[in-house]
Amino acid sequence: MITITRQAVAFEDLGRMDFQAAWDYQEKLLQENMALKTAHRELAVGSGQLTENSRQSAGPATRHHLLFVEHPPVYTLGKSGHIENVLISEEERGTRGIQFFRINRGGDITFHGPEQLVGYPILDLEKFYTDLGKYLRSLEEVIILTMAEYGLQGERSKGETGVWLDTALPGKARKICAMGIRCSRWITMHGFAFNVNTDLSYFDHIIPCGIQNKQVTSLAKELGRTLGMEEVKEKVKRNFEKVFEVELQ
Repeated sequence: MITITRQAVAFEDLGRMDFQAAWDYQEKLLQENMALKTAHRELAVGSGQLTENSRQSAGPATRHHLLFVEHPPVYTLGKSGHIENVLISEEERGTRGIQFFRINRGGDITFHGPEQLVGYPILDLEKFYTDLGKYLRSLEEVIILTMAEYGLQGERSKGETGVWLDTALPGKARKICAMGIRCSRWITMHGFAFNVNTDLSYFDHIIPCGIQNKQVTSLAKELGRTLGMEEVKEKVKRNFEKVFEVELQ
């Protein structure tokens, strides 16, 4: 019998956490992994062992992470985003208790809030594949598989990231999961935001992901009922393990 050893991913459910605190924690984990990769590379160079295949040993001490979190209401604008896609004034944001951050992921404006499952994988892609397009499609596949367990057909929209429904029906396309990542020396951060029981009215004050005339939806809206967050988390975790062929610990 052949035993397949899967890579380990340290899983943490951070619960409800302010966006800045979660961002800082991601940065800490990313910087720790980058420091390990740098130290290992310098050791390999010094010993004359750095070769064409060094990618396989570029960071054996790096550690993969998957963080789950829910944020208080917050809008985040990616580094390539356009502020004109924010339709609510700073004063009104303050009145409504909505935070705002310009951040270092790709993508445009999105919303995070309670009852939305946000996933932040901090992975060393050199231990998987050095292909960001494949990485994003893999993240999408995790959500598509999870939706299928609820009888929903998640789809990709050509030229756009994230997971959608009814992309081929004019005026009916709607996004259920937004995605935006950062990758530094093949270490990832940021990730996906999966609308479970999310209050979708917050999306009325932005042009989500900078995409005009497309709707936003949630599992609760599509299924007509409130879902247990723990149930959804468990399904996402299992599908993450399946797609990335890892073991969450």
